[in-house]
Amino acid sequence: MGKKSKRGHDDPELEMEESELTGRIDGDLKKKNKKKKKKKRSHDDPEQKVSHDGEAKKKSKEEEPNVEEKKNEERPTVTIAIAGSIINNTQSLELATRLAGQIARASTIFRIDEIVVFDNKSSSEINNSSVTNPSDSNESGAPFLVRILKYLETPQYLRKTLFPKHNDLRFVGMLPPLDAPHHLRKHEWEQYREGVTLREKAPNSEGTLVDVGLDKSVVVDQGLSPGVRVTVAMGTNRDLDLVRHIVPPSKPREEAGMYWGYKVRYASHLSSVFKECTFEGGYDYLIGTSEHGLKISSSELKIPTFRHLLIAFGGLAGLEESVEEDNQYKGKNVREAFNIYLNTCPHQGSRTIRTEEAMFISLQYFQEPISRAMRGVEA
Repeated sequence: MGKKSKRGHDDPELEMEESELTGRIDGDLKKKNKKKKKKKRSHDDPEQKVSHDGEAKKKSKEEEPNVEEKKNEERPTVTIAIAGSIINNTQSLELATRLAGQIARASTIFRIDEIVVFDNKSSSEINNSSVTNPSDSNESGAPFLVRILKYLETPQYLRKTLFPKHNDLRFVGMLPPLDAPHHLRKHEWEQYREGVTLREKAPNSEGTLVDVGLDKSVVVDQGLSPGVRVTVAMGTNRDLDLVRHIVPPSKPREEAGMYWGYKVRYASHLSSVFKECTFEGGYDYLIGTSEHGLKISSSELKIPTFRHLLIAFGGLAGLEESVEEDNQYKGKNVREAFNIYLNTCPHQGSRTIRTEEAMFISLQYFQEPISRAMRGVEA
């Protein structure tokens, strides 16, 4: 599954997108160091938790809030890593866009938390130019795939502000929407909404105006630069004149158990996927997929309890090629890069299974084993 890719870390356009398009503000940073009042007790009492709408949460049982908070913090994540070279095998920009749309749909349907797009080639061979013709073998498909995946994950009412016109986006209008929970319509109300900070000043406030896709922009209690994507706690009060609070983008998932889209990250090599993991402690269980992997039925597969699981998909030549071309794995067998190496579609009728097809097959195959592992974590 895959062809070779060419692109490096230090692509200025890619760095711009990482900072501007996925930059979200952690609303708790400014308040984290403020001391909260404690209840008077004969024993040491944990600090009173304060909710995002400013009201103190009542504690009828002293231990339960701490247990629940711990469980929320430990909620497991699932990441997929995919070779950007699959884009290079497409014959046109339109077909490349359709392929990227399939990956975005599969990731959303199966509630993937992070997508890492990796290149295959060594740094000296990576071309830093932007991909406007994915079928050109001299350029890498990875940045193209990153751009489309980010665009599709972004709520529709924010795209015009966050994404300047680009040739790579020419055919995104024909793709089916992800219809993810955070892609809210104007008439819908949810306790969280994605928004973008505006240049206009908030009236009678030192805060910032944020467009959250409603009839009126809301004011948040922080002074922020314009054009930054943020997650806003809307609560249940529909009065749009109330001052709102910015929360970490992980909050809807951790506190409310809602699927809130996927993050997208670029890696120059397969080994960089693991080394540059943004989760504390890194990925603790790695799964590789290949037609040369072990054949185990989904019902018999046992995935251990995990904090951060990663499932990797190769390009036309599979993960074997990615390992061979990565200096960090010099002299190593592909199986040594993963905890387990699996064939998720044995007895295939076609000689080849395309990577986008393998994603749907594999993510369905892993559903029950992952659910069993998560129940072990959360029990």
